[in-house]
Amino acid sequence: MSVPGGPLVTTKILVAGGFGAGKTTMVGAVSEIRPLHTEELLTDRGIGVDDVAGVERKVSTTVAMDFGRITLTERLVLYLFGTPGQDRFWFMWDELAFGALGAVVLADTRRLAGCFPSIDYFEQRGTPFVVAVNCFDGARRHDADAIAKALDLDPGVPVVLCDVRRRDSAKEVLIRLVEHVLSWQETASGAPPEAPAPTG
Repeated sequence: MSVPGGPLVTTKILVAGGFGAGKTTMVGAVSEIRPLHTEELLTDRGIGVDDVAGVERKVSTTVAMDFGRITLTERLVLYLFGTPGQDRFWFMWDELAFGALGAVVLADTRRLAGCFPSIDYFEQRGTPFVVAVNCFDGARRHDADAIAKALDLDPGVPVVLCDVRRRDSAKEVLIRLVEHVLSWQETASGAPPEAPAPTG
């Protein structure tokens, strides 16, 4: 995919999903700059507040955001903003989502319900998104159609199986998102899709 002619296009993408789904890992794996992480160690204050079922070995959590950058083509640069996953940090999402072109919702099949709030949020905002199923070691594998049905996704919302530890896999998710955004814009306007407008 390429963006024809014109100025450099920079745009904002959110990486969301449930607690422990791999948001920080994805931003870190794909970013071409040293990513910004706002991780803190989990403490006993989170007991009874943060649901760690299925991710008991997780020792840290994002408390504000993750930030990274990736150049998809010579004229298209994505700025990635990873959202915090726990309920108690959802108040930050409106600020992070402002001006975003689209979103990746990371799903963990061991804790599939954890991505429902992200899906609901982007559906209500009218933000195009893809669901990226992070294939964790030892987790049961499901095909994309089964996951789309389990999540009750609207027709046309892409479901991508991935391993966000691998840069090429995470990059493919972002390419699918940009393609989906362009298709979504075409469907909404009834006109051929245009490249994302420069944001900076």
